[in-house]
Amino acid sequence: MIQENRLIKVTPLIRKSNLSTSRFKEYYLDLLEKRLIREVSEKTGKKVALTEKGFRFLEKYKTIIDFIDEFEL
Repeated sequence: MIQENRLIKVTPLIRKSNLSTSRFKEYYLDLLEKRLIREVSEKTGKKVALTEKGFRFLEKYKTIIDFIDEFEL
């Protein structure tokens, strides 16, 4: 979601996540705390972007998922 757009508003991100607002907020705050995402203020409002750490995490996560799929674990 974020990686495709680079920047995304919070409301569309909530919709795309298919989570309840309270659950989304919990995860969102956790991702901010871990510095995997960051908030960007623009004239059109607050947006969310992946950090370099977030991009690295996604790369490693994809490697793990590919490994699991390859060995049918």
